[in-house]
Amino acid sequence: MIPKTSIIITCYNLGNYLEEAIASIKDYSPSEDYEIILVNDGSSDRVTIEILKKIEQQDKSIFVLHQPNIGLAKARNNGIKLAKGKYIIPLDADNKLRPELIKKTIAILDSKEEVDVVYGDAQLFGNKDSVWKGKPFDIAEMVLNNYIDACAGFRKSVWEELGGYDENMPVMGFEDWDLWLRMAVRGCQFQYVETIFFDYRVRDNSMLSDAWKSRPQLLDYIFNKKELNHLLPFRNCLIENQKLKQEPAVATIFGQLFQKIKRKLHF
Repeated sequence: MIPKTSIIITCYNLGNYLEEAIASIKDYSPSEDYEIILVNDGSSDRVTIEILKKIEQQDKSIFVLHQPNIGLAKARNNGIKLAKGKYIIPLDADNKLRPELIKKTIAILDSKEEVDVVYGDAQLFGNKDSVWKGKPFDIAEMVLNNYIDACAGFRKSVWEELGGYDENMPVMGFEDWDLWLRMAVRGCQFQYVETIFFDYRVRDNSMLSDAWKSRPQLLDYIFNKKELNHLLPFRNCLIENQKLKQEPAVATIFGQLFQKIKRKLHF
Protein backbone atom coordinates (compact mmCIF):
# COMPACT_ATOMS: atom_id res chain seq x y z
CA MET A 1 0.00 0.00 0.00
CA ILE A 2 1.37 3.42 -0.97
CA PRO A 3 1.45 5.82 2.02
CA LYS A 4 -0.24 9.20 1.75
CA THR A 5 2.54 11.01 3.61
CA SER A 6 6.31 10.71 3.75
CA ILE A 7 7.99 11.99 6.90
CA ILE A 8 11.59 12.98 6.27
CA ILE A 9 13.84 13.02 9.34
CA THR A 10 17.24 14.63 8.86
CA CYS A 11 19.94 13.80 11.38
CA TYR A 12 23.47 15.07 11.88
CA ASN A 13 24.97 14.02 15.22
CA LEU A 14 21.59 14.22 17.00
CA GLY A 15 21.32 10.54 17.93
CA ASN A 16 20.45 11.33 21.54
CA TYR A 17 17.05 12.63 20.36
CA LEU A 18 16.40 10.37 17.40
CA GLU A 19 14.43 7.57 19.05
CA GLU A 20 12.19 10.15 20.74
CA ALA A 21 11.46 11.75 17.36
CA ILE A 22 10.57 8.39 15.80
CA ALA A 23 8.37 7.41 18.75
CA SER A 24 6.40 10.65 18.38
CA ILE A 25 5.57 9.75 14.76
CA LYS A 26 4.41 6.29 15.74
CA ASP A 27 1.84 7.77 18.11
CA TYR A 28 -0.23 8.33 14.95
CA SER A 29 -2.53 5.61 13.67
CA PRO A 30 -3.04 4.04 11.12
CA SER A 31 0.61 3.48 10.33
CA GLU A 32 -0.28 2.74 6.67
CA ASP A 33 -0.85 6.48 6.17
CA TYR A 34 2.84 7.34 6.41
CA GLU A 35 6.40 6.19 5.80
CA ILE A 36 9.53 7.32 7.60
CA ILE A 37 12.68 8.15 5.66
CA LEU A 38 15.65 8.87 7.91
CA VAL A 39 18.56 10.73 6.31
CA ASN A 40 21.87 10.39 8.12
CA ASP A 41 23.80 13.43 6.92
CA GLY A 42 27.27 12.07 7.62
CA SER A 43 26.97 11.80 11.40
CA SER A 44 30.31 11.19 13.07
CA ASP A 45 29.66 10.92 16.82
CA ARG A 46 29.65 7.43 18.33
CA VAL A 47 26.21 7.66 20.01
CA THR A 48 24.43 8.68 16.79
CA ILE A 49 26.16 5.96 14.76
CA GLU A 50 25.19 3.29 17.29
CA ILE A 51 21.57 4.43 17.43
CA LEU A 52 21.34 4.49 13.65
CA LYS A 53 22.62 0.90 13.53
CA LYS A 54 20.08 -0.11 16.18
CA ILE A 55 17.21 1.46 14.21
CA GLU A 56 18.26 -0.29 11.00
CA GLN A 57 18.46 -3.64 12.78
CA GLN A 58 15.26 -3.40 14.80
CA ASP A 59 12.81 -1.38 12.68
CA LYS A 60 12.56 -2.46 9.06
CA SER A 61 9.68 -0.03 8.48
CA ILE A 62 12.15 2.89 8.49
CA PHE A 63 14.29 3.50 5.44
CA VAL A 64 17.71 4.88 6.42
CA LEU A 65 19.69 6.80 3.82
CA HIS A 66 23.37 7.32 4.61
CA GLN A 67 25.23 10.13 2.87
CA PRO A 68 28.33 12.26 3.45
CA ASN A 69 27.81 15.45 5.41
CA ILE A 70 26.50 17.70 2.64
CA GLY A 71 24.06 19.91 4.53
CA LEU A 72 20.42 20.22 5.51
CA ALA A 73 18.95 21.25 2.13
CA LYS A 74 20.59 18.37 0.27
CA ALA A 75 19.66 15.95 3.06
CA ARG A 76 15.99 16.92 2.89
CA ASN A 77 15.99 16.91 -0.90
CA ASN A 78 17.60 13.47 -1.06
CA GLY A 79 15.05 12.12 1.39
CA ILE A 80 12.10 13.62 -0.48
CA LYS A 81 13.36 12.21 -3.79
CA LEU A 82 12.86 8.73 -2.28
CA ALA A 83 9.41 9.54 -0.90
CA LYS A 84 6.44 7.46 -2.07
CA GLY A 85 3.85 9.73 -0.45
CA LYS A 86 2.30 12.64 -2.29
CA TYR A 87 2.51 14.73 0.88
CA ILE A 88 5.75 15.60 2.69
CA ILE A 89 6.43 16.43 6.34
CA PRO A 90 10.05 17.32 7.27
CA LEU A 91 11.11 16.68 10.86
CA ASP A 92 14.40 17.64 12.50
CA ALA A 93 15.84 14.80 14.58
CA ASP A 94 15.74 16.80 17.82
CA ASN A 95 12.04 17.68 17.55
CA LYS A 96 8.86 15.64 18.04
CA LEU A 97 5.78 15.32 15.84
CA ARG A 98 2.18 15.46 17.03
CA PRO A 99 -0.31 13.05 15.38
CA GLU A 100 -2.51 16.04 14.57
CA LEU A 101 -0.02 17.23 11.93
CA ILE A 102 -0.24 13.99 9.96
CA LYS A 103 -4.01 13.86 10.38
CA LYS A 104 -4.62 17.46 9.25
CA THR A 105 -2.11 17.30 6.39
CA ILE A 106 -3.90 14.32 4.88
CA ALA A 107 -7.43 15.62 5.57
CA ILE A 108 -6.86 19.15 4.23
CA LEU A 109 -4.69 18.32 1.21
CA ASP A 110 -7.04 15.48 0.24
CA SER A 111 -10.14 17.67 0.40
CA LYS A 112 -8.82 21.06 -0.77
CA GLU A 113 -6.98 20.96 -4.08
CA GLU A 114 -6.26 24.69 -3.83
CA VAL A 115 -4.22 24.30 -0.62
CA ASP A 116 -0.55 23.38 -0.93
CA VAL A 117 0.85 23.86 2.59
CA VAL A 118 -0.63 23.06 6.01
CA TYR A 119 0.99 24.43 9.17
CA GLY A 120 0.14 25.11 12.81
CA ASP A 121 1.54 25.93 16.25
CA ALA A 122 4.46 24.44 18.18
CA GLN A 123 5.13 23.60 21.80
CA LEU A 124 8.58 24.83 22.81
CA PHE A 125 10.49 22.65 25.27
CA GLY A 126 14.02 22.25 26.51
CA ASN A 127 15.48 25.70 27.30
CA LYS A 128 12.02 27.26 26.97
CA ASP A 129 8.49 26.19 27.86
CA SER A 130 5.88 28.09 25.88
CA VAL A 131 3.66 27.82 22.82
CA TRP A 132 4.88 29.23 19.50
CA LYS A 133 1.69 30.57 17.94
CA GLY A 134 1.30 30.71 14.20
CA LYS A 135 -1.04 32.94 12.22
CA PRO A 136 -2.86 32.88 8.86
CA PHE A 137 -0.57 33.40 5.90
CA ASP A 138 0.27 37.03 5.11
CA ILE A 139 2.89 37.81 2.48
CA ALA A 140 3.82 41.06 4.25
CA GLU A 141 4.62 39.17 7.45
CA MET A 142 6.48 36.45 5.56
CA VAL A 143 8.64 38.90 3.62
CA LEU A 144 9.81 40.45 6.89
CA ASN A 145 10.29 37.29 8.94
CA ASN A 146 9.65 33.58 8.63
CA TYR A 147 6.94 32.39 11.01
CA ILE A 148 6.29 28.96 9.44
CA ASP A 149 8.64 26.24 10.64
CA ALA A 150 9.95 23.57 8.29
CA CYS A 151 7.77 21.07 10.18
CA ALA A 152 4.66 21.53 8.04
CA GLY A 153 2.83 19.40 5.48
CA PHE A 154 3.09 20.19 1.76
CA ARG A 155 2.53 18.61 -1.62
CA LYS A 156 5.52 16.80 -3.11
CA SER A 157 4.44 17.98 -6.57
CA VAL A 158 5.01 21.63 -5.59
CA TRP A 159 8.44 20.79 -4.17
CA GLU A 160 9.28 19.14 -7.51
CA GLU A 161 8.10 22.12 -9.56
CA LEU A 162 10.27 24.48 -7.52
CA GLY A 163 13.36 22.27 -7.61
CA GLY A 164 13.22 21.53 -3.90
CA TYR A 165 15.13 23.25 -1.13
CA ASP A 166 17.93 25.53 -2.28
CA GLU A 167 21.15 23.54 -1.86
CA ASN A 168 23.33 26.61 -2.48
CA MET A 169 22.33 28.66 0.55
CA PRO A 170 25.51 30.29 1.90
CA VAL A 171 24.63 29.35 5.49
CA MET A 172 22.26 26.64 6.71
CA GLY A 173 19.13 27.51 8.66
CA PHE A 174 16.81 29.58 6.42
CA GLU A 175 16.07 26.90 3.79
CA ASP A 176 12.43 26.65 4.82
CA TRP A 177 11.87 30.43 4.66
CA ASP A 178 13.32 30.51 1.16
CA LEU A 179 11.04 27.64 0.09
CA TRP A 180 7.90 29.27 1.54
CA LEU A 181 8.68 32.54 -0.27
CA ARG A 182 9.19 30.76 -3.57
CA MET A 183 5.93 28.87 -3.03
CA ALA A 184 4.09 32.11 -2.26
CA VAL A 185 5.44 33.80 -5.40
CA ARG A 186 4.34 30.79 -7.42
CA GLY A 187 0.80 31.27 -6.08
CA CYS A 188 0.64 28.41 -3.59
CA GLN A 189 -2.03 28.56 -0.91
CA PHE A 190 -1.14 28.12 2.78
CA GLN A 191 -3.62 26.97 5.43
CA TYR A 192 -3.00 27.67 9.10
CA VAL A 193 -4.53 25.34 11.69
CA GLU A 194 -4.72 26.72 15.20
CA THR A 195 -3.45 23.65 17.04
CA ILE A 196 -0.09 22.30 18.19
CA PHE A 197 1.49 20.29 15.36
CA PHE A 198 4.92 19.55 16.80
CA ASP A 199 7.27 20.00 19.75
CA TYR A 200 10.27 22.24 19.07
CA ARG A 201 13.35 21.64 21.19
CA VAL A 202 15.10 24.87 22.18
CA ARG A 203 18.75 24.19 22.90
CA ASP A 204 22.09 25.96 22.94
CA ASN A 205 24.25 26.00 19.81
CA SER A 206 21.43 24.98 17.47
CA MET A 207 21.75 25.47 13.72
CA LEU A 208 19.09 28.19 13.73
CA SER A 209 20.92 30.23 16.36
CA ASP A 210 24.00 30.13 14.14
CA ALA A 211 21.92 31.13 11.11
CA TRP A 212 20.67 34.27 12.88
CA LYS A 213 24.27 35.41 13.25
CA SER A 214 24.50 35.34 9.43
CA ARG A 215 21.04 36.83 8.84
CA PRO A 216 22.23 39.84 6.74
CA GLN A 217 24.16 37.56 4.40
CA LEU A 218 21.21 35.19 4.06
CA LEU A 219 18.73 38.01 3.44
CA ASP A 220 20.96 39.41 0.72
CA TYR A 221 21.16 36.00 -0.93
CA ILE A 222 17.42 35.22 -0.73
CA PHE A 223 16.06 38.58 -1.88
CA ASN A 224 18.50 38.91 -4.77
CA LYS A 225 17.30 35.70 -6.42
CA LYS A 226 15.71 36.35 -9.79
CA GLU A 227 12.40 34.80 -8.65
CA LEU A 228 12.35 36.81 -5.41
CA ASN A 229 14.14 40.09 -6.12
CA HIS A 230 10.86 41.83 -6.97
CA LEU A 231 9.97 41.38 -3.27
CA LEU A 232 12.90 43.53 -2.15
CA PRO A 233 11.23 46.96 -2.67
CA PHE A 234 8.14 45.54 -0.98
CA ARG A 235 10.26 44.45 2.00
CA ASN A 236 12.10 47.79 2.15
CA CYS A 237 8.79 49.65 2.07
CA LEU A 238 7.47 47.60 4.99
CA ILE A 239 10.62 48.18 7.03
CA GLU A 240 10.49 51.92 6.36
CA ASN A 241 6.83 52.04 7.27
CA GLN A 242 7.59 50.37 10.61
CA LYS A 243 10.23 53.00 11.36
CA LEU A 244 7.81 55.84 10.63
CA LYS A 245 4.79 54.58 12.55
CA GLN A 246 5.13 57.47 14.97
CA GLU A 247 4.67 59.94 12.11
CA PRO A 248 1.06 59.43 10.97
CA ALA A 249 1.19 61.54 7.80
CA VAL A 250 4.31 59.83 6.48
CA ALA A 251 3.03 56.43 7.60
CA THR A 252 -0.14 57.00 5.59
CA ILE A 253 1.87 57.70 2.44
CA PHE A 254 3.91 54.55 2.95
CA GLY A 255 0.74 52.60 3.67
CA GLN A 256 -0.70 53.66 0.32
CA LEU A 257 2.55 52.73 -1.43
CA PHE A 258 2.51 49.38 0.30
CA GLN A 259 -0.99 48.64 -1.00
CA LYS A 260 0.04 49.56 -4.55
CA ILE A 261 3.06 47.26 -4.44
CA LYS A 262 0.99 44.46 -2.92
CA ARG A 263 -1.59 44.71 -5.72
CA LYS A 264 1.17 44.75 -8.31
CA LEU A 265 2.58 41.53 -6.84
CA HIS A 266 -0.93 39.97 -6.92
CA PHE A 267 -0.97 39.13 -3.18
